[in-house]
Amino acid sequence: MLEYSFMPQFVIERNVPGAGALSESQIRDLSMHSLQILKEMGPHIQWLHSYVTEDKVYCIYLAPDEDSIREHARRVGIPADRVSAVRRLIDPAVLK
Repeated sequence: MLEYSFMPQFVIERNVPGAGALSESQIRDLSMHSLQILKEMGPHIQWLHSYVTEDKVYCIYLAPDEDSIREHARRVGIPADRVSAVRRLIDPAVLK
């Protein structure tokens, strides 16, 4: 019998002044560095996707705990100003 473990999901708010004006090359370089650190940290932490606004970046991660998120941010050299555990997902597609 297979056993599945639940991996908590987190929303990370990063204050990055001028984030919306970063070039594709800058975003790619930062993203590739982040992915390299994730690879070094192992499979217990995953980056799902991010939303870039004018002065913030919101990232969605799977991780065992907030400490893993903060350790990744420290290693990459990017802020993790607010880390919030997702308690519930509301999907309008399934509300019918």
